[in-house]
Amino acid sequence: MKVLMIAPQPFFQPRGTPISVLHRLNTLSRLGHKIDLVTYHLGENIPIQNVTYRRMVNLPFVKKIKIGPSTTKIFLDIFLLLKSLKLLITNRYDVIHSHEEAGFFATWLAKIFGTRHLYDMHSSLPQQLTNFKYSKFKPLIKMFELLERNTITNANAVITICPELFNYVNEKFPSKKQMLIENVADNSVIFGEEKKSLNIRDKYNVKHKTLVLYSGTLEPYQGIDLLIKSSKIVLQKNKDVVFMVVGGHADQIDQYKKMAEDYGVLDSYIFTGQVKPYEVKDYLEAADILVTPRIEGNNTPLKIYEYLRSGRPIVATNHITHTQVLDTNVSVLTEPNAKAFASGISRILNDDELKRAIIENALKLSEDKYSYQAYINKTESIYSVLGNGKY
Repeated sequence: MKVLMIAPQPFFQPRGTPISVLHRLNTLSRLGHKIDLVTYHLGENIPIQNVTYRRMVNLPFVKKIKIGPSTTKIFLDIFLLLKSLKLLITNRYDVIHSHEEAGFFATWLAKIFGTRHLYDMHSSLPQQLTNFKYSKFKPLIKMFELLERNTITNANAVITICPELFNYVNEKFPSKKQMLIENVADNSVIFGEEKKSLNIRDKYNVKHKTLVLYSGTLEPYQGIDLLIKSSKIVLQKNKDVVFMVVGGHADQIDQYKKMAEDYGVLDSYIFTGQVKPYEVKDYLEAADILVTPRIEGNNTPLKIYEYLRSGRPIVATNHITHTQVLDTNVSVLTEPNAKAFASGISRILNDDELKRAIIENALKLSEDKYSYQAYINKTESIYSVLGNGKY
């Protein structure tokens, strides 16, 4: 099929939704579809066969877009709409595949141009307004609820990315055709298996240390403050432990460095900043323990699937964002407070049998339920629905 994909994101940048979009593009290309990608002016072009970049007009005064809802995104989405409209006038598409808030206007574009619409739902956008503390203004939240309802109701099909979202759509729109497609794809599928040019432990001089690693963004909901508070407790009895935080922007890193200094643990922390997507696996393999202290949200972080296939034990907060995928067979789950999280890390440090069992079970779960072949099959299935079974 000929697909117009609309992604209101700085693409490509190594963060949640852009990574998800990247794997959607790559998989659709593998399945033989041809995609025009409409996206923001910011980001890196990743060459993918059958994918043509159709960026909105360059706005040099917009150089950065924060994660989550923002006035900047609303402004940029006007230009995405105009770019999409121009392409629909001059080309014939079989499917409009919209991500996030692009679904709001893609609904109307699909009606006007008689095109099928697939809504790729990465989160409930009304919930995002409060989760990201963008607004508590009830009329605005109500408007987003109406827009979301209209988008889901009128879409020909919906993709959800975690069980919580799947259940949300199933409960409110029980007759809607949807497919749960978890973000399980490995970045090496696209970027390849890079040569091991980096020895992470040598690079950061932690060769003989126990390395506890977090990978991901440094947004407040990720719980990095919880990690720092818990690390102070861990370090009281385990002086050879080093905590590595992979990801984040300079201002965020400065903020958490200051917090680590205030808690007296800065000497036991390494903040790497953002790394290339293909390097993340090297960092995970260098670690002894992987942690995810997230405290808010409903969606499963992409890193969870990387963690599961890493061969390293996982410590996570007992929060819905994790427990949709993780249980006590494949991880140590703790309450979201410093004492409990520190205790979870210490359990792994002091119990080799538990560590081995968790790793073995996690690898099996990853292979059985979250394989890339399952991801491909689900994508193919939802597109066959859009093609009325002809594909």
